[in-house]
Amino acid sequence: MLTRSRHVRLPDYRLAAVCALALIASMTACTITPPHQEISITPIAAINSATLDQYRSAVAKRILDRNQSYVLRGTPQAMLRSLVVVSFTVDRNGQVVASEVYRTNGDDEAEGTALATLRRSAPFPQPPAKLLNARGQVELFEDWLFNDDGKFQLRTFANPQAQVID
Repeated sequence: MLTRSRHVRLPDYRLAAVCALALIASMTACTITPPHQEISITPIAAINSATLDQYRSAVAKRILDRNQSYVLRGTPQAMLRSLVVVSFTVDRNGQVVASEVYRTNGDDEAEGTALATLRRSAPFPQPPAKLLNARGQVELFEDWLFNDDGKFQLRTFANPQAQVID
C-alpha cells in the first residue's frame, strides 16, 4: 500500500505564528545574562537610639535655657490648657531649617509660643553625623505642655501632671 504524502502550505500569518512559537520555545531553554555592572549600594546607617535621645535632650535643654520666662516650674495642672506637638528639622550646623505645628488643640497663642521659643533657641548643638539624613539634616518632634497661665514644660523633661483638677 502506497501512501502519498501531501504538503500543505500554511497561510503566511500561520507560518509566522509557528516560527514565533518555535523561537519562544527555544529561548526558554537558554539563560540570558546581562553584562556585569558594579552597583554601589550605600547602606542606611542604623540610628543609635541612645544617641538620638541624647541629642533630643540637648535640644530640649537649649529651648528651656533660652526661654526661662516661659518655663513652668513644678507640676503641670491636671487638665492642660494645650498640648502642641512641633515637628522641626535641624541641619548639620544646628540651624532650624523647617518647623511646623504637627498636632494641636487649636490654641493659636500656645502654637505661636511653641514656634517662637523654638526659633529663639537656635542654633542648637550640631547633631551627631550618624543622625543626619542624606540632606545633612535630622528631623525631630517635641511636645510643649501648656498650663492656663501660658507657661510650658517640654515633654522631654516634664514633671508628672497633677492628679486633681482645681
